[in-house]
Amino acid sequence: MPVSEASSTPNQIAFAFMSESEALEHQGETSVAGDAMAEAAGGSGLVPVVSVVAAAGTVVLALVSSGAGEPLLLTLLASFAMLGLFLLFGVVAGHIRIGERVEEADIAKSLIEEYETGLIVARRDGTVLFANRMIGGLIGRSPSGEIVPLEQAFAGEAAATEALFRLTRAAARGETWREEFAVRHGTGGARRLLSVQVKSLSIPGQERDRGPLTVWSVTDVSEDRAKEAHTLDALQVTLSHYDSAPAGLFYADAAGVIAHANATFLNWLGIDPHTIQGRRLRLADFLMESSIALLNAAARRPGYEPEAVDTDIVADDGRRLRARLAARRDARGGLAVAAFNREDEAQAPDGAGAAGIRFTRFFQSAPFGIATLGPDGRIISANASFARMVLDDSSGIGDMALDVLSRNSDGPARMSLEAALKQVLSGRDFPAPVEITAGAQKEFSRRVYMSPLSAAKDAREAAILYVLDATEQKALEAKFAQSTKMEAVGKLAGGIAHDFNNVLTAIIGFSDLLLQTHRPSDPAYKDIVNIRSSANRAAGLVAKLLAFSRRQTLQTEPLQLGEVLTDLAPLLKRSIGEKIDLKIPTSRDLWYVKADKIQFDQVVINLAVNARDAMPDGGTLAIRTRNVTERESQRLAHVGMPVGEYVLVEVEDTGTGMSPEVLAKIFEPFFTTKGVGKGTGLGLATVYGIVKQSGGFIYASSQPGKGTTFQVYLPRYLPEGDEEVVQQKEKKKERQADLTGTGRVLLVEDEDVVRLFAARALKRQGYEVLEAASGVEALDVMAANEGRVDLVVSDVVMPEMDGPTMLKELRKTNKDLKIIFVSGYPHEAFETSLDKDETFAFLPKPFSLPQLAAKVKEQLSK
Repeated sequence: MPVSEASSTPNQIAFAFMSESEALEHQGETSVAGDAMAEAAGGSGLVPVVSVVAAAGTVVLALVSSGAGEPLLLTLLASFAMLGLFLLFGVVAGHIRIGERVEEADIAKSLIEEYETGLIVARRDGTVLFANRMIGGLIGRSPSGEIVPLEQAFAGEAAATEALFRLTRAAARGETWREEFAVRHGTGGARRLLSVQVKSLSIPGQERDRGPLTVWSVTDVSEDRAKEAHTLDALQVTLSHYDSAPAGLFYADAAGVIAHANATFLNWLGIDPHTIQGRRLRLADFLMESSIALLNAAARRPGYEPEAVDTDIVADDGRRLRARLAARRDARGGLAVAAFNREDEAQAPDGAGAAGIRFTRFFQSAPFGIATLGPDGRIISANASFARMVLDDSSGIGDMALDVLSRNSDGPARMSLEAALKQVLSGRDFPAPVEITAGAQKEFSRRVYMSPLSAAKDAREAAILYVLDATEQKALEAKFAQSTKMEAVGKLAGGIAHDFNNVLTAIIGFSDLLLQTHRPSDPAYKDIVNIRSSANRAAGLVAKLLAFSRRQTLQTEPLQLGEVLTDLAPLLKRSIGEKIDLKIPTSRDLWYVKADKIQFDQVVINLAVNARDAMPDGGTLAIRTRNVTERESQRLAHVGMPVGEYVLVEVEDTGTGMSPEVLAKIFEPFFTTKGVGKGTGLGLATVYGIVKQSGGFIYASSQPGKGTTFQVYLPRYLPEGDEEVVQQKEKKKERQADLTGTGRVLLVEDEDVVRLFAARALKRQGYEVLEAASGVEALDVMAANEGRVDLVVSDVVMPEMDGPTMLKELRKTNKDLKIIFVSGYPHEAFETSLDKDETFAFLPKPFSLPQLAAKVKEQLSK
């Protein structure tokens, strides 16, 4: 049942200073007390107090009038004095106030009655407990002055009735709900837009007995919506001007995505403005990379006005539109850009405008950096390449050129720059180009050329800078210097190794002869074994030198590297120890390569041992293989690897890694990070030489604390049918058990000790040996024996006449003569001087007695 506004008590309004729900909650709690409590809170509550005070005064007067009450009177006077003293202190301290008491309930009631939102508090059954004055003006009153229920107030309004139904249903569920609907104000009145909200209010202690309450708030939002509509209309007008502006306008966020663009700009791009919704348009869709960099560089900097950028805009159909862009960067990193069409001006055959546009296009599209300087050395203008190469795509306009160019340079380089800039700004001369470094890690090299423009103090531009990228050239220079150094060291090592091989051949050979004449029980037998062992170690060291210099002899054959690594796994496991986990995943359909199996094993073992030394506390060593296609190999073309098909062997460890300084020297001979006596420094140099001599490439990458990875690329080999692979495998199984034989052998060797050892070794095996110290002497011996020589064993490098020249002379009279060349150099070093169809056998130095005997018997058996 509706109630009038006057029925609300002061205590029901007392909490209007709180939140709306708190005030109504307090009202619900105090509404049960009724009017009696209101009177007690008002002036009627003072009657009992006055009565008590009057009675106390009567008693005091009676005691005073009688003599017996004098002691009691004195006691009362002392008590009143103490109370007065405490009262005085309380007033001074501010704990006791004397004055008229203002009722909080009165203040709260006044505020809530003047509240601009109409409020109704009701039970779930619709019984209204409270309503403020504003609600009456919004929904109306009955003739008796009572608040009209919402259902009655909006009866006949279809939209309002539907909204109230949803609101009532939400109130029953205890939910908060809001609806807006239009109603007519009075009979024939104007329509108003009301916002009605309902929410639940729970009062502790009363919810169990009476259930939760609902709070209805009604607000007239007609004026607010009218203002919003007016603002929207104004915005529509503004947008129409934005779309019809003669300049193209767009905004790109920090990621380069176009957030919005006007119709003018979209039409330039050939995009229908009505179809742009849902399309992700980016700066890169219509601007070249250099133009984007230039636009970023030209964006406004604090304290400096941005410069316009003349560039080409690429439309959807590929057309190019000449335009001038002016950009301004906001705090979020976005670009607000205005574009001006310069197509008509650019197409003019003559005039400063067309020339200026052409010059700007040349200036901005130059592949090298260009910047102009003022008389004070500040940058006046710069193109996109300059911003990219020197400024990391930021604008340097207005900055001192010396600071910009020397930001990554040390003291001497800065002094050189300063001297060159002073020279060019004076207008006197063209200073020599200056080298600078750029990039966060100083990984780029730039070469700066300077030219004077004007020496006048009032000139706007006094000098011009040209910046060229010298990174690749510097890298090639360093690579060429390294290659030249390695080649020189390789030639030296190869020459020394050749002479050492002759000496070692004699030592090993005579040791074999001595071992044949001594029993193991002889006192000298062990000494001879030690001599032979030391000679073999020296031969291994010489082999490493030859491998580094790429002059060793390779016995190449078709290899399937997956099978090779599987066979090598047990030896690798023993070499690296139990602390390291070895992983060799197998690859299917791995291509063949052509390499020396023994040398390839040496490559993998050397890399594995290096990995072991880098993991003293254990770790993981992974050796992976896979095919590399031509497309994939293109990625390595910049480091000098030709495009082709390769098989990759990747050796990766989890060790200590290497610094960039160490990584740059790992393939140099005799370079080692190990302690004295723990390494020769030839391990990786040998690996490098073997891989290079096999036609492959090796690269290393490493980070301190994260391990090292070596990548070996060997070119793919296509065997001539399966027969070639089968024959190679069967050849390995052949063994020469009996090394004796018969026949006449001509031994040609300029080193006496080598010739003496070889002659004795062959004679012991049953051969008749003829000797010659040079090629000329060998021809005389052959002539004296009139072709009764079965085999020639000859050195390659000899005085007067070398081995290949001697063979050419022998072929004139002996077409079928068999020959074995022995040399410390690989046969590839001299076979080019022979005829293409020439057949010969080859035995590398140093060789042992069994090796020489086996090779001779092999050739005589054919």
